[in-house]
Amino acid sequence: MGHLKDILTGGSGYVKVDDKNRFYYMLQQMQSNRWKITLVVLFLFFFILLGINSAVFFGIEIQESWKEMLLILFGAFVGNLNKVIDYWFNSEDRDKMLIQKVDEEDGETLSHTQD
Repeated sequence: MGHLKDILTGGSGYVKVDDKNRFYYMLQQMQSNRWKITLVVLFLFFFILLGINSAVFFGIEIQESWKEMLLILFGAFVGNLNKVIDYWFNSEDRDKMLIQKVDEEDGETLSHTQD
């Protein structure tokens, strides 16, 4: 159980990081969390989609109330999938600012947020 907690939380607790590497470490943690959230949302979305398609393929009779629940759940995860896509592809300004902060820790600025 402890190993699963380490995987989900990204470590075993507090990690001592040098002052000059703290933004680099934060950037790595954010990237790791992005991957975890993305994988969970994609897995659940495709699991729901697979369940609906397998029920149709095998001709399983689904009650009307369950159909409504499945379609509402599917619609909610379409919205979540849209959020994941926006998070990955529409966060350029935030990423540029973080990368600039990491560059500043090294003492030289290689990137600019105005570009």
